[in-house]
Amino acid sequence: MSYTAHVDTFARDNLPPRSLWPELRFDLPELQYPARLNCATELLDKPVTRGHGHRVALRSPDGECTYTQLFTQTNRLANALVREMGLKPGNRVLLRGPNNPMMAACWFAVLKAGGVVVCTMPLLRARELAYLIDKAQISLALCDARVLQELEQAAGASTLKRIVQFGTDAPGSLDTLTRSRPAIFTNIATAADDVALIAFTSGTTGQAKGTMHFHRDVLAICDLFPRHVLRPTRDDIFCGSPPLAFTFGLGGLLLFPLRVGASTVLLEQATPPQLLQGIQDFRATVCFTAPTAYRAMAASSAGFDLSSLRKCVSAGEHLPAATFEKWRAVTGLKIIDGIGSTEMLHIFISASGDDIRAGSTGRAVPGYRARVIDGNGNEVPPGTIGHLAVQGPTGCRYLDDTERQRAYVKNGWNLPGDSYRMDEDGYFWYQARTDDLIVSSGYKISGPEVENALLDHPSVAECGVVGIPDEERGCIVKAFVVLRPRVPETEATIKELQEFVKSQIAPYKYPRSIEFVTALPRTETGKLQRFRLRETPAASRAGHAK
Repeated sequence: MSYTAHVDTFARDNLPPRSLWPELRFDLPELQYPARLNCATELLDKPVTRGHGHRVALRSPDGECTYTQLFTQTNRLANALVREMGLKPGNRVLLRGPNNPMMAACWFAVLKAGGVVVCTMPLLRARELAYLIDKAQISLALCDARVLQELEQAAGASTLKRIVQFGTDAPGSLDTLTRSRPAIFTNIATAADDVALIAFTSGTTGQAKGTMHFHRDVLAICDLFPRHVLRPTRDDIFCGSPPLAFTFGLGGLLLFPLRVGASTVLLEQATPPQLLQGIQDFRATVCFTAPTAYRAMAASSAGFDLSSLRKCVSAGEHLPAATFEKWRAVTGLKIIDGIGSTEMLHIFISASGDDIRAGSTGRAVPGYRARVIDGNGNEVPPGTIGHLAVQGPTGCRYLDDTERQRAYVKNGWNLPGDSYRMDEDGYFWYQARTDDLIVSSGYKISGPEVENALLDHPSVAECGVVGIPDEERGCIVKAFVVLRPRVPETEATIKELQEFVKSQIAPYKYPRSIEFVTALPRTETGKLQRFRLRETPAASRAGHAK
């Protein structure tokens, strides 16, 4: 890591010590990248220079955008970032907005200009945004005008100095700033190991973790799972529900289709009914979404034409065999299951076609190695339940978080925090999460983060939050709450607490079930025993609201 194009070296300076990195493996020929590499050049510019600019890159309800049009727009944006906003290579830029062509163009423009992308979901609230801004020392944000308010509240006394809105013709907006800018831009010659993006995820302690990924990492995920498992073609039309701020969505709905010269459908709203409509309207051939959505779509697919679909990918939570079979009964398609993590950037275990075994996540994607280990780091025999461990060309590098880095990476292996068993044929079978992360409808939710939000309410004395099984969502957030004296244990109080949490953190994190208790189980030292909360019946005596 000698050469860097970054003038602002914050990202490189805050990588974990090299001794704490996982072992990185580049065993396959397709993983041999040059020392200087800008992934935007590879994914966007080269299709145009190779004569494919006339092909459709992005589709949305508002129309189509060819590779040449996207290339031109990102160049104008990159020029505006440098000339109007003073972006220096290495500066972090926060992006906030729904899945749409402008978000995609901004993503590539930041990388062209040598910046570091920090993409966020429009659902995040001010307190969550403020933490991300300060953690990544962000001074510039590009934000959809419709979701500006929370970001403005987050700016306050933070490092964020400038917010440029888009999707509006207001003076000073990104739309107006780019119109007069040149359509040609010379991409910054970043190093292959310059940080391209910081993707934030929530962990068990309630604070977001910034995962740092290089330009070569972006290409590596495009050249492994898609090439060896998904096998898309340039005629495919991708669609799905995960936000671009999720690395599952970033890969499946932007990077993978562009890598093969295909097109993608960007839907701002992609609930199961809307996704069904989108598949039908755009004749989509590849779908990326969570098991929860496949369950819901299978139940309500009557009347929709899904005959264009040929590949369906599931990730974000365990894919139950019942969901797999229900979707196959409706569409005739076997869902391609996969496990990935924000720390690893994308899917590292999966299977497709005749290699799929219902209920199994699959085998290690070529380019990755996976095994099951015990608490001492020793590999266990096939059929034994243990901790999943992974190595490959991508891996965990937390932003300024040595303690969590030591927990995630041990002896050169990434430990995603899942319990698995591996059979004699190398197939991995999911058992459970090994930490307190709640996975609900594909969203990863930190129980302690929800606890912190509840504790800010004046009626709450104590609380504990866990995930409990739910047939529809896989898991839901349940809160055990000790109220302050004279606060009534009523449905009105439950609703008040739920709405309060929605106002403090992303709405999908709110507790769908609240049970009032007189005390919480704790150790002698005062530590909350969440395992005892999980032992209570899944349907609470009070406040269960789906």
